[in-house]
Amino acid sequence: MESKDILQCRGGIWRRKACLFVFWCFFLNGAQAQIRYSIPEEMKKGSLVGSVAQDLGLDRKRLRSGRARIVTGENVQYAELRADKGLLVVHERIDREQLCGDVTPCSFTFEILLENPMELHPVTIEVLDVNDNAPEFENRHVEFEISESAALGSRFVLESAYDADVEANGVQSYVLTPSDHFVLKQHVSPGGRKYAEMVLQKALDREEQPRLSLKLVAVDGGNPQRSGTVNVEIIILDINDNPPVFNQTMYKAKLFENSPKNTHVLTVNATDADSGSNGIVTYSFSKSKVGITSMFHIDETTGCVSIAKQIDFEKDKIIDFMVEAKDQGGLGESAKVEIEVMDLNDNAPVINVMSFTSPVQEDSSVGATIGIINVKDQDSGENGHVRCAIEGRVPFKIKSNVRNYFALMTDAHLDRERVSEYNITVVASDAGSPPLSIKHTFNLKVSDVNDNAPVFPVSIYSANVAENNSPGVSVLSVSAKDPDENQNARVSYMLEQSEIGGRSISEFVSVNAESGVILAARSYDYEQMKELSFIVRAQDGGSPPLSSNVSVRILIQDQNDNAPQVLYPVQTGGSLLAEMVPRSADVGYLVTKVVAVDVDSGQNAWLSYKVHKGTDRALFEVGLHNGEIRTFRQVTDKDAVKQRLTVVVEDNGRPSRSASVIVNVAVADSFPQVLSEFTDLSMHDKEYNDQLTFYLVLALAVVSFLFITCLLLIISVKVYRWRQSRVLYHSNLPVIPYYPPRYSDTLGTGTLPHVYNYEVCRTADSRKSDMKNMQAMSQSLVSVDGADADMLHMNKELSGNCSQMSTLYFTCRPISLHPQTEEGPRVTHIADYIIRTENVTVYVPMSYMYSSELQQRSSTADPSCAAYHPACNGKMPRGLVEERHLPSAAHT
Repeated sequence: MESKDILQCRGGIWRRKACLFVFWCFFLNGAQAQIRYSIPEEMKKGSLVGSVAQDLGLDRKRLRSGRARIVTGENVQYAELRADKGLLVVHERIDREQLCGDVTPCSFTFEILLENPMELHPVTIEVLDVNDNAPEFENRHVEFEISESAALGSRFVLESAYDADVEANGVQSYVLTPSDHFVLKQHVSPGGRKYAEMVLQKALDREEQPRLSLKLVAVDGGNPQRSGTVNVEIIILDINDNPPVFNQTMYKAKLFENSPKNTHVLTVNATDADSGSNGIVTYSFSKSKVGITSMFHIDETTGCVSIAKQIDFEKDKIIDFMVEAKDQGGLGESAKVEIEVMDLNDNAPVINVMSFTSPVQEDSSVGATIGIINVKDQDSGENGHVRCAIEGRVPFKIKSNVRNYFALMTDAHLDRERVSEYNITVVASDAGSPPLSIKHTFNLKVSDVNDNAPVFPVSIYSANVAENNSPGVSVLSVSAKDPDENQNARVSYMLEQSEIGGRSISEFVSVNAESGVILAARSYDYEQMKELSFIVRAQDGGSPPLSSNVSVRILIQDQNDNAPQVLYPVQTGGSLLAEMVPRSADVGYLVTKVVAVDVDSGQNAWLSYKVHKGTDRALFEVGLHNGEIRTFRQVTDKDAVKQRLTVVVEDNGRPSRSASVIVNVAVADSFPQVLSEFTDLSMHDKEYNDQLTFYLVLALAVVSFLFITCLLLIISVKVYRWRQSRVLYHSNLPVIPYYPPRYSDTLGTGTLPHVYNYEVCRTADSRKSDMKNMQAMSQSLVSVDGADADMLHMNKELSGNCSQMSTLYFTCRPISLHPQTEEGPRVTHIADYIIRTENVTVYVPMSYMYSSELQQRSSTADPSCAAYHPACNGKMPRGLVEERHLPSAAHT
């Protein structure tokens, strides 16, 4: 009951003071967070271990979406993950002594697995010991037989207490009931275990006290402390003054695990100098370590130590214990035995599948992870070192990112069209000799993506169709295959947009989207179009869709649907043309040649000629294939002058078509003879010539009229421009100038009733400017108001003599200035004036200031400082104008 109360108290303290250690480990392909918690044992179910979300830097939404869970290879799951809160809590009662025994530190490890993307976070929980176990002795009562002659300082090893707790909570000290004869000495074995010896400090006297009863108390270091007690009974024997002595103080041996029962381990040896029964030595295990008698057996007589049961390296790596040698007189000595257990490769690796994704898309990138496995081997050293490999030639590889964790990844691009399913066999083997291995097979399916365009079996399709076909007739069928599956393999057909003779291809053909059958959209005419060339596109149903093209050529076959056409001789309707044949013509004389064509082709265009009827069919013959009309016999005087032949031209089609032409032949030696026979022909030609003369005269009159009209228009424009230029030079009437956009016109709306008008002239050899004061103008005259912010203020007089003015003439335009208003003088900007000298035109902006002072100066100006300028028609006061030159870009 006391132990239970102490346990609950200690558990509460640890729950309030649990320590958290977090550290980060970086591995080959990225960073994985490994967290470590420390908690006391015996915590209640549901007790908080730590906040996984906070310590891993993840939010609870990520834990839920990644389906966070705990994966472990153990049968018992001590911790539980509450993904909704991101907390790690106790799931099962944790007993450190049951979990780890004497091993320190005690911990267990598991992994937190998240998906999408896949993450693996190892978690280690260290279980801290709580003082929940009291020291215990194997026996409640221990007896010692000690000779009364035992020398002072003789040592007697006492039974060691066993405490399931470790470190400070384990056995820390022993206490012996106070006695005059014995004192307690405490020691620590090389393995760290504390034990005690009784040392004789006062001689025994059997006759005085044949038995001694003492108590040995073992105390641990917990808070509060726990203890265990054993009764020590000492029986005092008669004298035996020589104890047994071991030939060495420590015995060491090595033993392979799984060695069979009764295998010899080592032999201890002790000798006693006494004789008789006092010199007979017996061997036994010291009671300082519990459970040793179940593992080993010692022969009491020979000291041979052998195996009592198989030893497992994974549980006990080093075993140490004490061996006692006693003589018959009760004297004894002890020696230490240390046995090193050597590992054998007796455990095959174990594969635990943490995660596996199937199916996987065929366009997955190289190196994409499809599975994570954990491989464990309980052996140690090389026997516990595992490696994984993949059997066979498959486009996958396995790679280790964390110790004993392996990622199954793609090693090449997958192609579902080649292999749609893989059986991946992973072999895990250790490095023992011989190595042990285990296999695990993964069945992986590859899902399709639209990575293949439809493929036509040929690069071009050809077909023939007879002209004059019926619209809608099937011409040919195209077909394409797509190696993808499902919707990605569904192929539809369509025409690529193109034009034939300016018309869309869809007006000529159509294609069935499902079957690929190409139909004629209209009736074809071989004489207009001999073939159709277009492109058909096959497109699959993927997203995005893929397509491929194929060329289609339809040859239109000719039918005999056109009759021959005669090109010569030309049938002129009312006119009559005749070929002349002299009467001296010999046999075979070439009269003329009938020229005909047939727009059909092949045999349908093969023409033959023959005379159908004529005035004298015996006089002429026609070439069957060339249409040449020749004399068949000698022409005589008896033959009529006017000969008329009907020639039939026939093609070779089935059925054949034909055309006829009439050939007039005049048999005569001179032209007058022909005219007398063909009078109707001369009358018709005269009428035709009279009409031609009339039309020529009419055309000449129209052209002459148009020429005279254009000439008069040009002269009128020239005269108008000349009169305008004269007005510009000599007229006193105001002329409205053109002002650039940065100037604005101003109407005469000032307070004074008149507007003053000036004309400005420029000299060629000085910077003096003269101005002529003209008569007042009407209020409707356009004036310029000075509104430019950067105008020049004209407040200085120009110096110089007016006689320096050149007689070079310039074009001057009238301007207008407002007189002074009540507010003060007004400065008016004048438009940029155009000054022309020969081939150079200069745009000169000018500004003027008008004031009463200026009027006075103008009226009192020295007459010598005024001059008449021929271009301005008047006198101009000096000193009223200052010019501002435009940049050179303004000159043209």
